[in-house]
This record gives sequence, C-alpha cells and structure tokens, in this order.
Amino acid sequence: MAETLLDIAEVADRCGLAPSALRFYEKKGLIAPAGRNGLRRTYRPDVLDRLALISCARSAGFTVAEIARFLVATPGDTELRARMAVKARELEDDIARLTRMRDGLRHAAACDHERLVECPDFMRTFASPAQPVPR
Repeated sequence: MAETLLDIAEVADRCGLAPSALRFYEKKGLIAPAGRNGLRRTYRPDVLDRLALISCARSAGFTVAEIARFLVATPGDTELRARMAVKARELEDDIARLTRMRDGLRHAAACDHERLVECPDFMRTFASPAQPVPR
C-alpha cells in the first residue's frame, strides 16, 4: 500500500504556517519534502509532528539555527545540551512569572477592593519571591 503524502497547502493549513514558511524551514534543513506532485511539494504525515516541535521550540525562544542543531543532536553535543539546560531554567522562570500573572488576573476578576493596587492579595501575586508583600 502506498504511503499517503500531504500536499504543501494541506501541511500549511494543518499546522497554521504559510507555504513560504515551510519552504524556508526546508531550505534551513529543518524539514524535507517526500517528493513532488507536479510542481507542488509533498510531505510525509510525520512532518506535522516535526513542525509542532519546531513551533514549540520557536515559542520557547530557540533560533532556527539552534533548532537545526537540536534536531540532529547526539549525546556528545555538550555545548548544545548546556544551552538546553539554560533555556529550561529560563522557561521555568517564565512559567513562574506567567503563573503569578494568571493568579493575579483570576483574583482581580473577583476582587471587591475599590482599587486593585490596594488589595494585598492582588499585589502579593506580583511580589518578588525575595521581597514578599507584607500582610
């Protein structure tokens, strides 16, 4: 049975990227087409998983060059793995900051203080862990 291939337009539609972005990723070596159907590139379905990984890495702040290295990394790539560990710590900080923001917004949606900035519970959500807001 022949493998089902996806046309570039279908891949673009399914992953929310422009076909030009797919061609760019191909040029940078992040993805590879399976062939062509006429003039149109075709891809194996697993390209969608690869594109999801690329999108996630881009959202995390990795450059295209870093992603290209990441996709071919081996256990011996110590410099890249060190960069990944730094990025993981940065993401932990971002997650903590965004969690505080989410919690503050949830509180603000129900808070009955005249001014939110006078609400100690609201302000506590934004306090630096090193300098907590007094109760």
